[in-house]
Amino acid sequence: MSPLPEAELVRSSLQLYRYLLRCCRRLPPGPVRQHYRHAIRQSFKVHADEDDPERIQQIIKRAIEDADWVMNK
Repeated sequence: MSPLPEAELVRSSLQLYRYLLRCCRRLPPGPVRQHYRHAIRQSFKVHADEDDPERIQQIIKRAIEDADWVMNK
């Protein structure tokens, strides 16, 4: 199960970005939350030039799986 129910609705990179930041709000305040917010921003900067739709969908799927793992950790 995904950390937030909206995971099934994520179809674009912008939706993914907003979804992941919402997941961060559920983390305890402090360095942990700051670390993951920074990591999310950095990942989006790294993949900003990605234009292959199949690759984008792979990245979205993996990011949601990773968010699920972090939230359950």
